[in-house]
Amino acid sequence: MGQSYRDLVAWQKAMQLVTLVYRSTQMFPDGERYGLTNQLRRAAVSVPSNIAEGQARYSQKEFRHFLRQARGSLAEMETQLLISRTLGYLSAKSAEPLLGSAAELGRILNGLIASIKTE
Repeated sequence: MGQSYRDLVAWQKAMQLVTLVYRSTQMFPDGERYGLTNQLRRAAVSVPSNIAEGQARYSQKEFRHFLRQARGSLAEMETQLLISRTLGYLSAKSAEPLLGSAAELGRILNGLIASIKTE
């Protein structure tokens, strides 16, 4: 718990994913600005935010809780990416790197969660 959240690979990967999501949603239809675009961006931002907040807490149990929250937001984001692809807002070629990054981050989060011993 002594390191900064910025040193965590999970947080770094999540920050990269946020950037990719924001860039990928720039071309979504204007009608989705307050719909899918907003939801997707909020879910993406929630992942590194929860990692940071959890790491800043004073217990392993709380850290683990926030990592689970991050994993939930990641699943939400993946679902929204699939919806975006289905609706044609993202091409398969554009969606695959995002989904691949999300899957990698999910594995990292799962490993981090498993490594934390609770009181």
